[in-house]
Amino acid sequence: MSRTATKIRTMLPSPARSAIGATIAGGVLTGLSTAPERVGRLFRRRFPTVAVTGMTGVGKSQLADRLARRTSGAGVAEVGSAVMERRTRRSAKLRGFRFLVVPGDNAATRLGALDEVFHDEPVDGVIHVVANGYATPRRTAGTTGTATATREEQLAAELEDWAITSHLIASMAVRRDKPVWLVIAVTKADLYANELDEVVRSYSPGSGTPFGNKIDELRALAGGARLSVDVLPVSSHGGERTSAISAKEASAMVDALAERLAQLSGHV
Repeated sequence: MSRTATKIRTMLPSPARSAIGATIAGGVLTGLSTAPERVGRLFRRRFPTVAVTGMTGVGKSQLADRLARRTSGAGVAEVGSAVMERRTRRSAKLRGFRFLVVPGDNAATRLGALDEVFHDEPVDGVIHVVANGYATPRRTAGTTGTATATREEQLAAELEDWAITSHLIASMAVRRDKPVWLVIAVTKADLYANELDEVVRSYSPGSGTPFGNKIDELRALAGGARLSVDVLPVSSHGGERTSAISAKEASAMVDALAERLAQLSGHV
């Protein structure tokens, strides 16, 4: 021990030395206890969580796969998922997104997933997937045979699903101390490529359509300044002989969505 340190220890009475030691130890413990929290905040800024919602059959898992740059598993389009799926997109700059794909079927697992992403651990943003009435019909649990549904029925189901999800988004937005962002992803664009602009407008705020009116109601409930809304077309398919959209065009749509997510999350 140095002569200076010895002199200080001699000058300070024992209670004072104990108090200083306790203060230093307390500071060290406080620093150690808050370190995981600081690391968690940093990780969340670099990898914000994004809920991917929408009714069954709209292509949520396929879109999340494209955003995460992974190949969809066999059978995804035909079967779907009854549990919440997780995907991660990573960049060379150690930034990206954690996608939580909420089941579309009205089951207990769906309700639990909705509670998780909007209440228990609120997400940073939402991609709500719609398909302009072209969602793949799903068979009711326990039934066999090919599922059938008219486009009008699918549009009605899509609107009903959005009514539930939009209220959960509004509830989350009013509890947050920062704005929440929402992207309406209009999928299966290859099925109506010639009407793309018109379809995108029909899902936009202020359009006067049933879906657009629901978005206007959501912004009124949440507060317009607390919720940003984007509407973007996407296609998980493209380049097939019968497709109206090329593979390059489909990739460009997904890239545009990813770029907008990066902007909304402050990555660029």
